[in-house]
Amino acid sequence: MAVSSCPCLKLFVASSFECRSDSSSGTDQPSQGRFNSARHGTTPFLSGTGMSSLILKFPPNFVRQLSTKARRNCSNIGVAQIVAASWSNNSASGAPSAAAAAAAAAAAASAIPAADPAEVLAGNEVAGTDSSDNKNVSGVQLEDLSSDLKYKSFLSSDGSIAVHAGERLGRGIVTDAITTPVVNTSAYFFKKTQELIDFKEKRHASYEYGRYGNPTTQVLEDKISELEGAESTLILASGMCASTVLLLALVPAGGHLVTTTDCYRKTRIFMETFLPKMGITINKVSLFFTESPTNPYMRCVDIELVSELCHRKGALVCIDGTFATPLNQKALALGADLILHSATKFIGGHNDVLGGCISGSTKLISEIRNLHHVLGGTLNPNAAYLIIRGMKTLHLRVQQQNSTALRMAKILEEHPKVRCVYYPGLPSHREHHIAKKQMTGFGGVVSFEVDGDLFTTIKFVDALKIPYIAPSFGGCESIVDQPAIMSYWDLSRSEREKYGIKDNLVRFSFGVEDFEDLKADILQALETIESA
Repeated sequence: MAVSSCPCLKLFVASSFECRSDSSSGTDQPSQGRFNSARHGTTPFLSGTGMSSLILKFPPNFVRQLSTKARRNCSNIGVAQIVAASWSNNSASGAPSAAAAAAAAAAAASAIPAADPAEVLAGNEVAGTDSSDNKNVSGVQLEDLSSDLKYKSFLSSDGSIAVHAGERLGRGIVTDAITTPVVNTSAYFFKKTQELIDFKEKRHASYEYGRYGNPTTQVLEDKISELEGAESTLILASGMCASTVLLLALVPAGGHLVTTTDCYRKTRIFMETFLPKMGITINKVSLFFTESPTNPYMRCVDIELVSELCHRKGALVCIDGTFATPLNQKALALGADLILHSATKFIGGHNDVLGGCISGSTKLISEIRNLHHVLGGTLNPNAAYLIIRGMKTLHLRVQQQNSTALRMAKILEEHPKVRCVYYPGLPSHREHHIAKKQMTGFGGVVSFEVDGDLFTTIKFVDALKIPYIAPSFGGCESIVDQPAIMSYWDLSRSEREKYGIKDNLVRFSFGVEDFEDLKADILQALETIESA
């Protein structure tokens, strides 16, 4: 009986979570309801077996049989509590199946390497344990999910992956809802003390506490991992939280960091004022951290070349790809070790939620996750739901924003009241050759200099009717800001110029409004100013 589908495991266990029957299995099904031994006594799907209050306890080798990807695709809590399941009732025969015996023999050998999920989960049975009296329980069947694991054969584009990854083929929440439910809880309970002990000794999986994970958030992490081609993803409360936790976790005390001058100001402030207190300097390389494209001048770093050079010296490479989005640029495929995004921007895409994410190898993400569990900065599951919802239209929004930004950049470049345009999609951009090589689209943000001074630029910005004056980008609504005022107003003009921030610089984030409307609005605003 399979009550839901999961990309790596179908396993039914007694739990307090809502379960439903699967009419397609062709076997007798228990009715929908909560399985709770305190209220129902013997669980309905084990009636006649002589077992009650079953708590499934996996042998230590069980986790080793699941590859990293397989265990990630099921939520952490899913293996023992809410992952979909099926039972093969062999109690009548009184003996385990041949497959179960083979699995037990392999377990005894203790030499089962991590393998591809399709290899591990091809109809093998493993023995479980009734932890109430340590009786062996045979017949927990891992169904053949090879067809499920070939999802990429029908989700071949990033647009489809953004819609369905982490959800279409199962998630760690048993439901027949199309949308992922929001699991609002601060902690997760254990049915018996033995289950808690099993958790502590790594035979039972649970999130345990809200800061350590959430089923809704897990869906979002899995979705981003698939989009980035990453083994693992960590979602945090904001992009800035993601940046700081990453740097604290991966750059040791006394280590060295290399970055670029053109970057988000708050990231630079953290590097220049906080990290030196730990003996970390921006000098010799332990970690190379950069945006690409950068903020606000849209500079592009040759990710493949930088990764090759840094790896020769044993240094890690982290790319902040917020301006690019996972659709326009695949930093991990280009050689970077980690990719970071402010999910607040294009990924969320609706100017209504804060979030940040880091994707990379399981090893590196685990190091960052461990520190994250200590520091906090946990994303609320309601925010995770909003980002999941936003990702459904990510490809549609980004396509529109790419197109509008490129067309407007070309128009602005030819306008007599615009001195300079900074957009990687223009041949005039100094890293256009790099952008063409590593990006499939050039993003929805264009920076440009108005032909005038601070006050001329203010007049232009104030004459715009469609965009909001605000300190963000990447949403459905267009946003405009003057960095000299929005981000650097606390510095003098000479101090701003040290960072390359000119008084006449404008950063324009194009939303999904009609191109002709935006074009007309920008052109009319330019007509209100006089050239210098």
